[in-house]
This record gives sequence, structure tokens and C-alpha cells, in this order.
Amino acid sequence: MADWGTPFPLSVEFAEGATLTDADGLSYSDFCLGDTGAMFGHSPPSVAAAIAAQAARGLTCMLPDARVAAVGTALAARFGLPHWQLAQTASDANRAALRWARALTGRPKVLVFHGGYHGIVEETMVRLRGGRTVPREGAVGPAFDPALAAIAVEFNDLEALQAALAGGEVAAVIAEPVMTNCGMVLPDPGYHAALRALTRRHGVLLVIDETHTLSSGPGGYAGEHGLEPDLWVCGKAIAGGLPCAAWGMSAEIEARRAAFLARRDDDARRAADTGLAHGHSGMGTTLAGNALAIAALEAALRDLHTPVTHAAMRAGAERLEASLTALFAARRLDWHVSRVGARVEFGFGPAPRNGSEAEAIMAPTVERALRLWLINRGSLVTPFHNMLLAAPTLQHEAIDRLCAGIDGFLDEVRP
Repeated sequence: MADWGTPFPLSVEFAEGATLTDADGLSYSDFCLGDTGAMFGHSPPSVAAAIAAQAARGLTCMLPDARVAAVGTALAARFGLPHWQLAQTASDANRAALRWARALTGRPKVLVFHGGYHGIVEETMVRLRGGRTVPREGAVGPAFDPALAAIAVEFNDLEALQAALAGGEVAAVIAEPVMTNCGMVLPDPGYHAALRALTRRHGVLLVIDETHTLSSGPGGYAGEHGLEPDLWVCGKAIAGGLPCAAWGMSAEIEARRAAFLARRDDDARRAADTGLAHGHSGMGTTLAGNALAIAALEAALRDLHTPVTHAAMRAGAERLEASLTALFAARRLDWHVSRVGARVEFGFGPAPRNGSEAEAIMAPTVERALRLWLINRGSLVTPFHNMLLAAPTLQHEAIDRLCAGIDGFLDEVRP
């Protein structure tokens, strides 16, 4: 919330669909949507109804809800992988996926892309500076030097990727299929096929984090583009905005996981026979997979992760992309506009190919001024990277008003 750059963030009184009302009674067209958490709009009716119905029937029991098998089947049908686990946040899910990758491969490190972000997972909090992997600037109280547990390379750089994987230390590559946490960076043509081929060649697991690229379509970016991850992670919007995350795994990974657990249980039985303490995995959290999350996730999979919903979102995003592209072209600005499904971003220069190029064209002072200008004219945008989302109920008038606001800002600051 400190990222807004205003003296204090807006305090929300009410949010519904693509509209947010603050404590002063002022309404805004919301293009931020909780930084993707409310991607399908605030309080989607079917999810809100499911939460209300479940609230009187129990919130959390640390036992499986009767619907978990059906929800697992729906996750598999929608996102392609056959086996699933639940968590509360994408941070939790990514942490679990990476721990399993290290356990199954016996390797100590993960590979991340410079400029990426995968939640508060310590081993991913690194950057590439001067050709070296170093701790990310500004990290608070790390328990260890994350540069000892990770290798950072640039996105779209296959030569650097190959060199890093050839060392034999990497358990997993964790990647957003489109980088979104340093501005939007699209993959080069053929990049994902090469990434998958290299990880398989070197026995490295591929973790695809779709927490932000769920906007790509009903099956996420992986579903739209035929990616074949070993593990797939998503949080934020997957249950319509209620805290929930899911991570899926291939049949091969589940078989390896089952074998690992069987060996662990054998070791634990032997330890018990000798009077030693029983081992503990430290995996999972008490509230993961609670009944309220299951109710919301069931409704979201049925009513939100659908071609109809995504078609409405994509139509709004396409209108926004076309309007911004025309606006910048008319002013002869070299600013770029990128889109992934319902997600649109613009940046202050040519489209970047990696995190370093994305960092180089950032203009935080301009971003802050534009954000405040738009807030004062009834449009709320994400407080970093000029990220804009089109909810299913977003009206064309709201898109046109946002673009007119940006045009007016440019009149003011750049005649």
C-alpha cells in the first residue's frame, strides 16, 4: 500500500465489479483490481454467494471438504495437470513447489529471471548485477544469503540459460511465462519451447508461475500456448479474490513425490523403532484448503475461468491497447504498449526483452504524477509499471475516460 505514492492510500468503503468507492464517497473505475487479486471484478456474484452459503456451514476444519475431489477434477480439466495441492497464497505455493523440486532432484539451487518476483520466497529474492547473482536490493531480514541458493539470468537469453543449467546445480527454473513484475516483458518467438527443451536435457524441473498471467485465457498462458510445465502455480485471482492458491504437478512428478514420501515414511518407522523423534516435513499450513476457500474456488472454476468471461475481458483489453497505441503514436512518443489477455501495460520506451531493459526505461516520477492525475479524474491504476486490467464488467466509457485522462496529462506535462 505504500507504493501508491500518495500521502495515504484511498480507504475503501465499497467495491463491486469494476468500480471502487472510497470513504469520502468518491467512485473510481478500477483498472488495478487488487493488483490482479480481483481480476474478475470485485465480489463476483457466484463467488460471493458461495462464500455466504459456506460461512454458516464451517470455515476451517483441517479435514477435507466433501467437494475437494470435484474441485481437483475441475482444476485438472481447466489447467491440464492431473494432481493438485492447495495453499493460501502464491508465495506459499511457490515455496512448496521449489522445496519439492530440491527434494526430488537432490540439487540445491533454483534459477530465476532478473527482474522477476515470486512472492516472499527468499531464494527467489535475487538480482543480476554486473554478471553476478546478488541479493535483491531492499530485502528485509533475510535468513540467509539468497544468492547462495539461486542463479539469476536475463529473460530471453538462451545462451545464459544453457550455461547456468549445464553446471548441474539447478533443481528448478521458476518463471512467469511473461515477465510482469518489472513491467511486461514478452517472450521471444520460440523461447518457451527452447526453455522446456533445455530444462529436460539437464534434468531440471520447470515451474510456471501464472499468478499474473492468468489473464491470458481460461487455462492461463500455459493453456493458451501449449506449455508443458512440471509444476504450475497460481494465486490471487484463482478463487475470485478470496485468499487461495493452487499448484499442480504432472503425473511423473506425483509418482516421484509418492516414492519420496514412501522412503521418508520407512525412515520414520525405523526411527520410531529406535526411540528417535518422528520426522516432520514442515510443508503446508493449517488453513490451506479450508472450506471457505474450497467454496470460492469451486464457484470460480465453474463461472469465472470460462471462455465467455475471458472473451469479455479480452474485448476491453483490446480496446484499451488500441486506444493507447494510437494515442502514443499521434504524439510521436516511443512508448510501448503490451498486452497478455486482459492485462495491458505501457512503458516509457521501446518494448524491453529482459528485466534490465525494463528497468532502464522506468520513470517513477512520471508514473507517480500520472497515477495521482488519474485518481483525481476517477480512474484507479496499479501503483507500479502502469499495469491495467480489464474486468468482465468494465464499460467502454471507463476505458475512454482513462485514455482521455492520460491524453490530458500529456497535454499538461509535454506540450
